[in-house]
Amino acid sequence: MTTIVTRQLFTPVQIGPFTLKHRVVLPAMSRLRATTGNVATDLMREFYTQRASDGGFLIAESSPVAPEGRSYHTMPALYNDEQVEGWKKVTDSVHEKGAIFFAQLTHAGRATGTANTNGADPVSPSVDPTFWNNKNIVVSTKDGFVLPSPHRELKTDEIPSIVDQFRQAAVNAQKAGFDGVEILSGNSHLVEQFLHDSVNKRTDRYGGSIENRMRFLMEIVDAVVQVWGGDRVGVRVSPSSVFGQVGDSDPHALYQQVAERLNDFGLAYFHVIEPRISGADTVAEGQGPVAADELRKAFSGPIIAAGGFEPDTAETTVANGVASLVSFGRHFIANPDLPKRIELGLPLNKYDRSTFYAFDAKGYTDYPFYSK
Repeated sequence: MTTIVTRQLFTPVQIGPFTLKHRVVLPAMSRLRATTGNVATDLMREFYTQRASDGGFLIAESSPVAPEGRSYHTMPALYNDEQVEGWKKVTDSVHEKGAIFFAQLTHAGRATGTANTNGADPVSPSVDPTFWNNKNIVVSTKDGFVLPSPHRELKTDEIPSIVDQFRQAAVNAQKAGFDGVEILSGNSHLVEQFLHDSVNKRTDRYGGSIENRMRFLMEIVDAVVQVWGGDRVGVRVSPSSVFGQVGDSDPHALYQQVAERLNDFGLAYFHVIEPRISGADTVAEGQGPVAADELRKAFSGPIIAAGGFEPDTAETTVANGVASLVSFGRHFIANPDLPKRIELGLPLNKYDRSTFYAFDAKGYTDYPFYSK
C-alpha cells in the first residue's frame, strides 16, 4: 500500500488570481530545444505537457525580449509573431491539462556573444574585459560553446528602449496564451548585472546606490505590470549567486530593499534561488533555505523557494512557513509526473546532466512516468 508522505505541499495555495491545487512548481530551465529562429517546437510542447498537472504551476524557460538579448542560439523567444505562434501551441496544450503557465522574460546583457545577437555587441551596465576573457564562462552558439564576446556599456538614453522591449514581450506573452509572466532578475542576466555592484560601476541614475541600481528592475516591473496587472507578474532572483561573474558587496541589504520595493506592485510571487545553488550546480550541500527565510520577512506576497530541494526538505520548508511553494529543477527534468511521485512517496527517476543542454528528445521527453 502506498503511503502519502507529504501534507502541506498538496494543499491549495493562491498565486495572484489563481488557486493552485498543489505547491510543486516547474521553474524556468533553459534546455536549448527551440529552433534557430527561437521558436518553440512540438518537442517543447510535449515536454511541458508531460509536466503539466491539474491545478499545477509551470514557468516556461527564459524568452529573450529582443534578438540582442539572446543568451543561447536555440532558446525560445517572445519578440516576433512567429515566436508567439510557436508558444501558443504549447500554452494551449498545457491548459488542456488544467495547469497555470507563466512565461519568463529576460535579456542576457553581456552574457552572450555576437553569434547570437546578429553581430551586435552585447551590452552591460559597465565594461569589464575580465568577463569575456574568463574561460569558465561560455556561451552556446551554432558553432558550439564559446567565450562571450566583448561587451559595451549601455548609454543612459538606451535603457528606456530595453524597458519597452520587456513591455512588448509581456504583450506578446498575452497573445501567446500565457497566464502571466516572470521577470528574470538573476542567473547573471542583464537585470541582475544592474543590481550587483561588482558589475554595475555606473555614475548616472542607474548606478551607485542600491536605489539607483535597482531602478532598471523597477522600471521593467512597472512596464510589465501595466500590461498584466501586478497579480499576474512574478520576479525571480538569485541573491547570493556568483555564477556568471556577478555578485554584490552587501546582498542582504540589496535584496531586502528589492523585496520591500516590489511590495508596491502587488505581485503574484517572489521566486528566490537559494545560495546553495550557483547556476546549475550545488555549491553548499545540506544548507537550508536561508534566502527564502530572510526575504519572506520583507516581501508581503507568496515566496517560491528554488534550488536543491528534495521532497522532504520542500515539505518542511512549506510546513514551517518559509515559502508558499517550492520549485524543482533537476527532479522535474527527470520526472514528468513529479507531483504525483512526491505526493505518493514514489521513487524518483535519476537525471542525466549530460543531456540537459542537448537538442533532441534524449533526456528531454523520454523519461518514464511511474508504473508499477
